[in-house]
Amino acid sequence: MKSNMAMFLGKLILMTVLLAGLVCVPSVCAAQTGSSSQGATQTITDMAGNSVEIPASIERVADLWHAHNEVMLMLGAGDKIVATTSNIKSMPFFKKVDPQINDIPAAQTGTGAGDISMETLVSTKPDIVILSSVTNETQDKLTSAGIPVVIMMFNNFDDLKKAFLLSGSILGDSEKKKADEYITYLDSKLSEIKDISSKIPADKKLSVVHIQSLEPLKIDGSNTIIDSWINVAGGVNAAAKDVKGNMQAVTFEQLQAMNPDVIIIGGTVKDKDTVMKDPKWQALKAVQNDKVYVNPKGVFPWDRYGAEEALQIQWAAKTLYPDQFKNIDIKDEFKKFYTEYFNYSLTDDDIDGILNPTA
Repeated sequence: MKSNMAMFLGKLILMTVLLAGLVCVPSVCAAQTGSSSQGATQTITDMAGNSVEIPASIERVADLWHAHNEVMLMLGAGDKIVATTSNIKSMPFFKKVDPQINDIPAAQTGTGAGDISMETLVSTKPDIVILSSVTNETQDKLTSAGIPVVIMMFNNFDDLKKAFLLSGSILGDSEKKKADEYITYLDSKLSEIKDISSKIPADKKLSVVHIQSLEPLKIDGSNTIIDSWINVAGGVNAAAKDVKGNMQAVTFEQLQAMNPDVIIIGGTVKDKDTVMKDPKWQALKAVQNDKVYVNPKGVFPWDRYGAEEALQIQWAAKTLYPDQFKNIDIKDEFKKFYTEYFNYSLTDDDIDGILNPTA
């Protein structure tokens, strides 16, 4: 009797296990059905809406979008980067916070979507390659090499949060937890700033132009994260009406027509000196009123697509409206931020260098 009961229970347990293998959430099923000699896979949807099959476990990342290297660092996954960009390897403070980046090869050798050394990239044996965009030619090469492409580009804060969550979820549990923590922090700062900036009357809002370079003259228009943080801080992007996208070439006459209250330079102190001393710039309201500022630059430029966007909105709000945002202690805020998200303690020299970037 006991023997028959034991056999019955054994069969029942076996059936339960087998049935459990047939019932699962889609993402888990994808990992199971994707099992092969190369390991389990999962299918994700990237920020461009592409369905991409990637390994279920990601240990080696070719991060060929400059800004996303900082996101990897913030998520605690810097040691998973096996290929990077020449731009990142040239950033002094990134190298100071993460010295191992010096030893990682640069597979992205220029600024264009097609400036990739396939030989270097393939030699690093990445599980995935992360890009902000990809040309058809490069996509074909990467597909032929068997390297999945994940696009992480975003242009607003809602999509930033989606991109960071996606990054965390494909990298691992600890990275996902860090992404959640970061988004909680970002949401709290967005809420605090909007509570004040949303109450600024339309006729009191300052018009802003964000300049990326002077020669040629390039500015940032609508459909960009730059436009988003200007709006969050209570400003109005003077270029948004006529200019769409990042780093768009304009004539000086176009800039004169915009005649912004504030100019923010995403470059260097040298650029500010050039602006302030050039006679033709004296016709601009921002120059006349000494409202020209150089954007902070830390592990990555605060203004462009990295984790430091959470600091950018605070700096921009306090820079545009110091009286309304007296409660923001930007130095104290980013001291805590670098400790929490980059495991790095800032020195006084670091702080000065971030707030006053030089060539």
